[in-house]
Amino acid sequence: MELKKPAVKIKQGNLVLYTTSFKVSDLLLNNFYQVDKLDSNDSTSGFQRVLDMNRAKKLAKYIIDAWEDQDAYLPTSIFLATDKKLKYDESKSELCIDLDSIGSFNVVDGQHRIKGLIHAAQEKPEIKDFEIIANIAEGLDEVSQMCHFLIVDTTQKAVDKSVEQQIIARLSSMIDLEDIPTLPKWIQKQVLKGEDKEALVIVNYLNNEPDSPWYQKIRMANEDKKESTTINQNSFVQSVKMYLLTSSNPLMAVSDVNKRNGILKNYWKAITELLVDDTEAETVVFKTIGVELFSIISATLFNRLFVNQDFRVETIKGILHGAMQNLPSDLLSLQDPDWWKSGGGASNINKGAARKFAHELNKAINSPANTSGNLLL
Repeated sequence: MELKKPAVKIKQGNLVLYTTSFKVSDLLLNNFYQVDKLDSNDSTSGFQRVLDMNRAKKLAKYIIDAWEDQDAYLPTSIFLATDKKLKYDESKSELCIDLDSIGSFNVVDGQHRIKGLIHAAQEKPEIKDFEIIANIAEGLDEVSQMCHFLIVDTTQKAVDKSVEQQIIARLSSMIDLEDIPTLPKWIQKQVLKGEDKEALVIVNYLNNEPDSPWYQKIRMANEDKKESTTINQNSFVQSVKMYLLTSSNPLMAVSDVNKRNGILKNYWKAITELLVDDTEAETVVFKTIGVELFSIISATLFNRLFVNQDFRVETIKGILHGAMQNLPSDLLSLQDPDWWKSGGGASNINKGAARKFAHELNKAINSPANTSGNLLL
């Protein structure tokens, strides 16, 4: 199948773009486009967010309603890409697209517009003649397409932070092996630091280890919400980056990733055994506030553990239990599992209150009265 379209060739640095337009009937052609979605179970493939069908249907309704009055318009362009070179006739300003040899275009930006238009055309066939502006990039490999998606969707509109974290983590892994296109400085800084990559290693481990208290409780990027999930990847990763992956936390001195993950798993096991009872009631321990509070105090507690290199669950429980018993009287309820149940006292605290509680817990952990674990500094 071959399409010939009037087009303008544009060069932006090393990027070659062709600006043209397609009818909705073109979008419906077999093998015309594909959306390379990020796989929630495999962080090494894909980069696109999950399609929000409600958003696509909302656009379809607008197009259908406006079509009747000849007022339907969609001035924003879609961004397509291929890793192959396109045939362009400079003399005619004509782009020749052989779908059999080029294969499916990857949709870098615009999947909701495409799906909305297709949905509208299925309800009202004459909408197949509606045209949409398209920018097509040629010669872009998967890494470059991923980078351009990140640039477009972080500089022009908000991308799902969990998807952004996954892409930045992948780029951090590739930076010594692949040619990475020029990125905005703030994105490049994140890629080079590698924090998203390290944080996701921790979050994936806690979420996927069957004996982890966090097993299947974290909703990863592009993953459908499940009954078991209590927090999203973005919130957990942000806490890990802010409080664990810092020079003040001794956990960062552990170069062995397996040991680091094991220490964190034991830490959360100790917290769970102390503050989560055996009932089916939901607990704030496994929500954003719980992660925030216990991530803040982790550096203080780990400093105690590293003195004797003792990271057993019972040792951690002893230090936490001793600290909670030495809290001011108005905070003693923190050691009660009922206080942590959804609907209990913990449900009413915000991040500011969590930081205040963490400050008192940090003091209590290092209090001379807290000799639990024989690790008194």
